[in-house]
Amino acid sequence: MADQVRHIQIHAEYDGQRIDNFISRELRGVPRSLVYRLLRRGEVRVNGGRVKPARRLRTGDTLRLPPVRAGRGTTRAASERVLARLHDAILHEDGELLVIDKPSGMAVHGGSGLGYGVIEALRQMRPDCPFLDLVHRLDRDTSGCLVVAKRRSTLTRLHEALRRGEVGKRYQALLAGTMARPTLAVEARLERQTGRGGESVVRVSAAGKSARSVFHRLAAVPDWTLAEVELHTGRMHQIRAHAAHLGLPVAGDRRYGDPEANRRARHAGLRRLFLHAAALDLPGEGGARLRIRAPLPAELRAVLETMGMPIPHE
Repeated sequence: MADQVRHIQIHAEYDGQRIDNFISRELRGVPRSLVYRLLRRGEVRVNGGRVKPARRLRTGDTLRLPPVRAGRGTTRAASERVLARLHDAILHEDGELLVIDKPSGMAVHGGSGLGYGVIEALRQMRPDCPFLDLVHRLDRDTSGCLVVAKRRSTLTRLHEALRRGEVGKRYQALLAGTMARPTLAVEARLERQTGRGGESVVRVSAAGKSARSVFHRLAAVPDWTLAEVELHTGRMHQIRAHAAHLGLPVAGDRRYGDPEANRRARHAGLRRLFLHAAALDLPGEGGARLRIRAPLPAELRAVLETMGMPIPHE
């Protein structure tokens, strides 16, 4: 919770950004309706004056933000242990971006009862970086490559590359069952819905958005397949929903998975979702490509060893 008025000097990286979007970033977890109410009431001011949501910020502007409760629960700082863990998880860093091997169990951002996420912890860890923002997202229980932009121009460029399909994303997943062929392509539209408990889920539906995943068999033992999954779109829970659609749910998936298969996976030592963002292929400036790999975590390798699954070379 922010318990006092904040005055923020706008850095050049945010020049031209709409004020409503900037506030939503600063007050992660606050509903957009509240952001617009604060603007309408004049509680948010720029250079001492009232502004409308479409106002574009300029370098050197002074933004006044009132005290606001940012979502359910209390926002808190990450511990030194968490910051050290994230520091050790950095896979690549340059002047444009930072790529980390996100740990399983850590959300990419706070809100909805979470005191902080990866992005808030990184901003805490790098107070000298005026701009840090997520290029994409990973599910909380998924580990692996996560890209954070250090410049607004980089964020815009990579978002455009994602839209054009110029970012290669490959995951490793343990599937419950046996793939009928070495490669299975899934093109099944996904629609976002509300589950029985009020949580967000996606279902295969003709009314959904287009989604394509390609599953490549890496290794197999009876009842289990280790697959590399190539994403051609980036829908929420895409791999998990497409795997379930194939009848080969991801091991450890409590939302889309098979309870009996999950029980057998726990017997083999699995304590999390077996889904790992293993590799990224990004377009860099000047036409160069940036290729990054995150090794399979030790706890997942141990599960494969227990199952007698051959482990592919990284």
